[in-house]
Amino acid sequence: MTTLLIAGATGLVGRHALRFALDDARVSHVVAPTRRPLQPHAKLHNPIVDFDALPADAPWWRVDAVACALGTTLRDAGSREAFRRVDLDYVRAIAAHARAGGARSFALVSSIGAGRAARTFYLRTKGEAEDAVAACGYPSVTVLRPSVIGGTRARTRPAEHLAMRALDALRPLVPRRYRVVPAERIARVLVDGALAASPGHHVVLSEHLAPPDTQRA
Repeated sequence: MTTLLIAGATGLVGRHALRFALDDARVSHVVAPTRRPLQPHAKLHNPIVDFDALPADAPWWRVDAVACALGTTLRDAGSREAFRRVDLDYVRAIAAHARAGGARSFALVSSIGAGRAARTFYLRTKGEAEDAVAACGYPSVTVLRPSVIGGTRARTRPAEHLAMRALDALRPLVPRRYRVVPAERIARVLVDGALAASPGHHVVLSEHLAPPDTQRA
């Protein structure tokens, strides 16, 4: 039985990850730190936190594994500095605190093309976050790099919505790695990766995240 921490439990992927974890017999307890209260559940511990001042000594950091779906967009963040704070600083802090609490497995939602040498600020930041997690010394790290994430968001993103519609319409012509990946599928792989805790550093590319019924050419 595993105690799993889910970061980003109110987001598009995180909401599904939380549901999967609460329903998973392998998970005894779920820790989901959020800014706003979640719906209560017998297996859920929901600390209400300020992510700018995460309590390093909180007992709830003592978990076995972490599934991190925390992230925003440049548009929603409002500035590059605010984006880096969420997608890099928060992720780094969560990874460090959970590792200090004994966590041995960390699964992270990143992005296709992420890397320190990427050409765009967004992808460079995602790459830095991947490196920050790796630097914490987890025996098991799983990084998911999806393309466009499909699903209904609480906050509409018009440009992303149009991109998803275009990619879906052209799906037979679009290479697998650029196809829309359902948020539920990403969440499932994220939770499974954290719980499996396979030794080493693993990268799951977007073409391997797509479910079977979307992989037909």
